[in-house]
Amino acid sequence: MPLLPYALARSFLFKLDPEAAHDLTIATLARAHGTPLQWAWCSGRVQDPVTLAGLRFPNRVGLAAGLDKNARAIDGLGAMGFGFVEVGTVTPLAQPGNPRPRMFRLPKAEALINRMGFNNDGLQAFVSNVQGSRLHRERAEAGAAPRMLLGLNIGKNAATPIERATDDYLTGLAGVYPYADYVAVNISSPNTKNLRELQNDAALDALLAALTARQRELQTEHGRRVPLFLKIAPDLDEVQVQAIADALRRHGIDGVIATNTTLAREAVAGLPYADEAGGLSGAPVREASNRVIRQLRAALGMGFPIIGVGGILSGQDAIAKIEAGADVVQIYTGLIYRGPALVREVAEALRSRA
Repeated sequence: MPLLPYALARSFLFKLDPEAAHDLTIATLARAHGTPLQWAWCSGRVQDPVTLAGLRFPNRVGLAAGLDKNARAIDGLGAMGFGFVEVGTVTPLAQPGNPRPRMFRLPKAEALINRMGFNNDGLQAFVSNVQGSRLHRERAEAGAAPRMLLGLNIGKNAATPIERATDDYLTGLAGVYPYADYVAVNISSPNTKNLRELQNDAALDALLAALTARQRELQTEHGRRVPLFLKIAPDLDEVQVQAIADALRRHGIDGVIATNTTLAREAVAGLPYADEAGGLSGAPVREASNRVIRQLRAALGMGFPIIGVGGILSGQDAIAKIEAGADVVQIYTGLIYRGPALVREVAEALRSRA
C-alpha cells in the first residue's frame, strides 16, 4: 500500500495550477519509478483476471487515456495496481494543443473541465517512450504474458482537415500497432474542432472500414492481431448509440470505450469555472456514461467488450458501471480526487462482486 497519505499530496497539488500539478505528477511518476520514492504510491495488483477481445486483463480496473499523453510514466502508473493502462491520445505530428489555461478543477462537484486539445510530442516520441518502458522490455526479453495490459490511444492532428482525418488514424494505427495490447481510436474528444463529426453514420463507416482493412494488413505483417476499441462521447441520444453499435458490429470492431467527457453543464451550473469551454469529467458525467453503456449493451448484446469510464470515485461507482453493462472500467478524474488507493478499492470491489 502507498506510504504517503494522498490527502497530504493532494493538499499540495491543489494549491498549484491544475496543469502544473498534472505535469509535476507525470514527471515524478516517470523519474521516481524504480527508486525508493515509488513506495509513496505503489500498491500490489489485485488478481481478478477476465478475458475480453482475446486479451487477458489481470484485473478489471484501468487508467483512462489523457493522463499520460506521451507515454512517459507507464511503469510508474502501473505500480498503482492497474490491470491495464491506456496512454495517449497521440497524433502523428507533435502539437501544442489549445492555449492555456485549459484545465480547471471544480472540487465541489468532484470534477474537471479540460480543453487540452491533444497536446502531445507526436508519434515518434510516443513510440520511443513506449519502447523505453520496463513493461515493453520485459515483454521483449521474456515473451511471457504481461503483468498488465497497455492500450495506446490515437487521434488526429488539429491542423488535419476533417475530410482527411482517416489518414491520421491510419498513420497512428500503423505506428503504435507493434507495441499495443489494444489500440483505442478517439473520435470523441470535444476539444479538437469537428472531431465528433466522425461519430456520424457515413463518416464513421468510412473510418472504421479503413481501420479494419489496415488492421488485417498489420496482423499479417506482425503475426498477431491487436484489437481495436472505439472511444465514444456521452452526449449521444439512443438513435445515435444504436447507429454506432450497428457500425461496430458491421465492421468487426473489437470493443467500445464509453465514454469520453461531456459538454453538458447542468450538473455544475453556478460553480466557479462551470462556463469554461471544454470537456467535463468526474462525478457529473457518471449517469450520462452509465446511460450510454446501458444502451450499448442492449444494442450489442452480451459478449461484446465494453470498457466503462466516467465518474468513478468509489468502488460502488465501478460496480454501477458493471451493472450498467461494462465488462471492465477505467478511472482518471477519480484518481485526481481520491488518489492511488482508489485503484485497489475499485479492483477489490469488482472482485468481491464477481
